[in-house]
Amino acid sequence: MTLSIIEKAYLGILLVIFGGIVLHAPISVGLSTLLPGYELLIRSWKEILMGLALVPMLVLLWDKKRLSILGEPLMIAVGVYALLHLLSAAFMPQSLISTVAGVLIDLRYMLFFVLVYVAIRLYPGFRKTFLQIGVIGALVVVIFALLQVFVLPIDVLKYIGYGPDSIAPYLTVDQNDNYIRINSTLRGPNSLGAYAVVVLALLFAFWMRGDHSKLKRPLPLALILLAGGMTALWTSYSRSALIAGVFAIAVVLAVTLWHRFNRKTWIITAAIVAAIGIGLFVARDSTFVANVILHDNPTTGAPNTSNDGHLLSLQDGIRLMIQQPFGAGVGSTGSASLLGDKPLIIENQFLYIAHEVGWAGLIVFVMILIGVFARLWQRRSDWLALGVFASGIGLVLINMLLPIWVDDTVSIVWWGLAGLAIGSPMGYREEESDE
Repeated sequence: MTLSIIEKAYLGILLVIFGGIVLHAPISVGLSTLLPGYELLIRSWKEILMGLALVPMLVLLWDKKRLSILGEPLMIAVGVYALLHLLSAAFMPQSLISTVAGVLIDLRYMLFFVLVYVAIRLYPGFRKTFLQIGVIGALVVVIFALLQVFVLPIDVLKYIGYGPDSIAPYLTVDQNDNYIRINSTLRGPNSLGAYAVVVLALLFAFWMRGDHSKLKRPLPLALILLAGGMTALWTSYSRSALIAGVFAIAVVLAVTLWHRFNRKTWIITAAIVAAIGIGLFVARDSTFVANVILHDNPTTGAPNTSNDGHLLSLQDGIRLMIQQPFGAGVGSTGSASLLGDKPLIIENQFLYIAHEVGWAGLIVFVMILIGVFARLWQRRSDWLALGVFASGIGLVLINMLLPIWVDDTVSIVWWGLAGLAIGSPMGYREEESDE
């Protein structure tokens, strides 16, 4: 199918965002170092492109008489969620820069979800190209992670501007230099761990349900993604990501192999899980468990562990949600609040949303999330939908301890893939032509 200039612009912008987002952190840091004073503009490249993509999307929907797509319940819910943010920004404003940053952080992944969903509804053949770009991006992230662990100096990122004034080139587990937490090309170890969960869930889903015959050498590619994904997940030392990864892979295996499970299989599985749990409890005072699992080793000299921070943040978030049913305004928490005079960090995605747009905003967000998961589950025979569903379950678990959808790379990748999966025709085949 021959595409017009406006169609190429629309689809091209989405591919640039999806492909470039995995390099957002190093590019932003590097360019900000070279062009000080333009940091906010440089960091906002993806939001600017999304805004530009809105115009051709609306033109194409009008031209093809497909505006009804925007009238679907899920699209309306996203619109309501955006409206609540705008009302909150208008009636409970923070500083101008905090408010603008808050709106962009909260709505960018929702907007990308809509843009991709509409694109795949209009052009089903776009799916193959989109996924190819995604695989290339995943290879970049996991290969660099492998290089960081086994080849490069741990502080190699400092040479492009990483440091105390931008992003730390690496972190440690509660100030213990024996446990280095790498970033790869993402903003930090927690983001890398969450991204690895998405990669591994999709890899397992494709291997269990995808058509390997369409790839010339599927095994080498799968081994690179598996080795790199596992390495990135482990060396992120993100406990929430490790748990999420186990759950995501378990969901994929359970959905694809459940019909083969018998009572004996379930008993053995339960016994293995119980043995692991008992083993961790018995070894709770060992160096490995204390550092990697509990993040609580008194010999490292860290006065406050990450466990203390998570607990205090959870308590504050619940208290503030109860006290402020209408929220405190967009930009009142997270990285946006650091740009104002009242910084506040809430380490739970759902409490984060409630704090900014109140109970109503939280309810609408949960409705959107349930709607997306329901449609992914309906399409679980498609490997992409299954992988996105399983990784989404994992990310929800991470969001209980960290607002991971605030991270631009993880949120844009997952919500973009969600739009691609639920927008694809049921029983999709790659040879289907564009509408």
